[in-house]
Amino acid sequence: MSSEDIKTEINFVASKINQFILNNISGEPFGLYTASLHYIKSGGKRLRPFMTIKSSELLNGSLESSLPAATSVELVHNFTLVHDDIMDNDNVRHNVTTVHRQFGIPLAILAGDVLFSKAFQVISIYGKKVGLNQSVLLRMVDLLSTSCIDVCEGQALDIQMAQDDEFSSTDLYIKMIEKKTAALFRVSCELGTLSSPDFTEKDLENMSGYGKKIGIAFQLIDDLIGIHGDSKVTGKFVGNDIREGKKTLPILLAFQNLKSTDKDLLRHLFGSKNAKDSEIAEMVNKIAEIRVDREVRDIANSYAKEAFETLKSYDRSPALISLENSAKYIVERSL
Repeated sequence: MSSEDIKTEINFVASKINQFILNNISGEPFGLYTASLHYIKSGGKRLRPFMTIKSSELLNGSLESSLPAATSVELVHNFTLVHDDIMDNDNVRHNVTTVHRQFGIPLAILAGDVLFSKAFQVISIYGKKVGLNQSVLLRMVDLLSTSCIDVCEGQALDIQMAQDDEFSSTDLYIKMIEKKTAALFRVSCELGTLSSPDFTEKDLENMSGYGKKIGIAFQLIDDLIGIHGDSKVTGKFVGNDIREGKKTLPILLAFQNLKSTDKDLLRHLFGSKNAKDSEIAEMVNKIAEIRVDREVRDIANSYAKEAFETLKSYDRSPALISLENSAKYIVERSL
């Protein structure tokens, strides 16, 4: 299966998720729901709900039975984007104006709150409609709420790391993204497992591990894109994370491996809103010369391989192949 094939699969799931959300998420006042759906309508990869549905299908579930769980994960993800953009004071997301810039901070906060609340409502109402029993629904709510707490803890840890004068260790950084990013990938697979009719506790353990490992790999590649990403695709300048002062793994490795004069220059540019584009571009080239990108991709690939290990006990099926190929897509992507 080529990368285009997996993209086609993901896009198919995305269309189902988008349709479900647009058909079922509405209300008054109109402006609140317009703000809530701003990112949903602007695009996005929908990788997390894809993981939910494929985890369910791996265990003889279906798209229909896992659609409420998949939707709830996407709603929580969008809630985190809205609030994250407020905290980071970002202007652009998915090549559109951020919610708080478009609608104002007060309404953006409420829009995020609506998305968060609707995620649990979707599980409780629509999960029952697709035949999931009460004990499964309660377990879904428990796991989803746990992942939301993890995301908040990860975000708080990220803020704490940003305020520290020194860079954190690689281990602490991985711990942070395991909570901030990987928690939602983990629960995506957990809820997909619970949406299937034949799951066991071992299945839940396996798919939870798969989601966590893939989530870490996803964030590592995202960090790399924050340095080397195509601005026409990302909507942000090349090397944007340097200007923004984001303490990501590629920048941590750059500080560890650059020669002293280049390290001093990076320290000067890091977090400088007034840094010239030419200076940032020069630093990006210096980071490329020491092959930080290769080191980060190697680490991401090691997590992807660990994810594959959690799937080895399952028979080969279209769902298993999709999960394997989505993992490859995540670590090989450039946007």
